[in-house]
Amino acid sequence: MQENPYRNDKNEMRDLLKQFENLRSGKNHSFLEEEAFEKIIDHFDDKDDVASAIEAVELGIEQFPYSSSLMVKKADLLIATRRYTEALEMLEKAEIFDNSDIDIYILKTDIFLALDEQEKAVELLETAIDMFEGEERINLLFELADVYDDYEEFDKVFDCLVHILHNEPNNEEALYKICFWTDFTGRSEESIKLHQKILDDFPYNELAWFNLGAAYQGLKLFEKAIDAYKYALVINEKFDYAYRNIADAYIRLRKYRDAIESLEKVIELARPEDVIYEAIGHCYDRLKNYAQARFYYKKASHLNSDDSKLYYKIACTYINEMSLNKAVQYLESAMRIHRMQPEYNLAMGECLLELGNIRDAITYFSNVVKVRPRSISGWEALIRCLYKEDYFDEAMEQIAAAQNIAGDKPIFLFYKSAVLFGMAKSKEALLLLQQAMEASPKTLKKFIELNPTILQNQQVVDIIAYYKKRRSI
Repeated sequence: MQENPYRNDKNEMRDLLKQFENLRSGKNHSFLEEEAFEKIIDHFDDKDDVASAIEAVELGIEQFPYSSSLMVKKADLLIATRRYTEALEMLEKAEIFDNSDIDIYILKTDIFLALDEQEKAVELLETAIDMFEGEERINLLFELADVYDDYEEFDKVFDCLVHILHNEPNNEEALYKICFWTDFTGRSEESIKLHQKILDDFPYNELAWFNLGAAYQGLKLFEKAIDAYKYALVINEKFDYAYRNIADAYIRLRKYRDAIESLEKVIELARPEDVIYEAIGHCYDRLKNYAQARFYYKKASHLNSDDSKLYYKIACTYINEMSLNKAVQYLESAMRIHRMQPEYNLAMGECLLELGNIRDAITYFSNVVKVRPRSISGWEALIRCLYKEDYFDEAMEQIAAAQNIAGDKPIFLFYKSAVLFGMAKSKEALLLLQQAMEASPKTLKKFIELNPTILQNQQVVDIIAYYKKRRSI
């Protein structure tokens, strides 16, 4: 029967602690090996008993005054208690006895960062990197990347990761990180060259294929991105992030059915997420399959009931089907979360306007104008609503306010002309219509939508014909 190694370790630690207590209290003349002191220090450190750990390390250094490893452990404990100057002195001493211990340089870096001396940390690491090779060199490069990250020198973070991958092309941590930093720094072209070189030597590196796809995607080369992701999926058919990014690329290319297929693979491979269901809903929305879009938006909202945008998107599917009462219900749900969101208020106003509830529609359009006073769409909807209710005086006041706040846009000239026609001030209305046509003939459509019967006015027709003829010359 095999002995239990855990029990043996426990018994050994109990014996070591007993010897340590004897040494500490002066009983007997116990002698502990250097390695034994290291185990005792780690034991106290693991239990967050820093005081006992420091006592143990000091006793250890008394017995082994030239032990750089014990000095490094003491420095680590001093850093934990923010005694940075003492820790630095201890590390300087340890370096005299053994300058090949990488922990000396890592702990010194921690001290310099704690003292907000970034330049010293960078200088130390750059020097130390040249002293080490292999895994230790890689670890120091990661340390340097973290220092640059902390001080927001992001391009240098990218450079460190490139350096790591030149030394160790299959380093997973570096491959994961450089994907993010490529996107963050916008250095997609360099990333493409780097990963192409890696793939020349290691063609079955799925992360390199994925990163290549992400770099192409950063340059909006979506077809090339999709090809790279597909290579990653040939190597690992369960690579769900590759399916996510392929779906995004297909959406950008407006290939919504292909995107749906990729997103469904994500659902098969990973835990359900609201963003995935929302993305599928978006694809069906674009395909004008509003029932299916709604189905997936609802699934997303079940996973994230606090996301008002999902209720708004559900409402929009009903609006597109002209099921306005149902749309109103979901807009109310959205506005229970974000009452003054301009898009929600605008959509609610449009629904109520269509349903004949003009007064409440005016309230919602007024909310839009209140929150986004420089937005044309809010003013436009409010003025249109007032016009339809024959609130001509109020409409004129709002047009003046809109021109003052949002600028003298052609749409306001057209609407002012329409209101003047409504007030039976045809002469002024015709003059304003001419000004509006001079400014923006293409906006005429909104003027006619406001009151299609205006085309029965021969003078209006003549003005429109004149400007159309002039544009065609």
